[in-house]
Amino acid sequence: MVLEMKFDSLEELTQLQQLAAHADQPVYLGNEDDSIRADARSFLGLMALDYTAPVRVITDSFYVIRQLENRLRRQDAAARS
Repeated sequence: MVLEMKFDSLEELTQLQQLAAHADQPVYLGNEDDSIRADARSFLGLMALDYTAPVRVITDSFYVIRQLENRLRRQDAAARS
């Protein structure tokens, strides 16, 4: 499964890294053309990506997808308020 997401802070990346570390399946981040793909558990790998544009979260972990979709819903609700 692939989710396109925008990460705006180091804190958000740290939360993703912690989520990936506890996931039951591998979690990767990739750029739009998939020329760079990084293991989300590796903080150094995460620094290889450009976060000015949305990145692709790639995983087969339903738990990770559910957590990230909940995050997107909270962001959408906060933006509407």
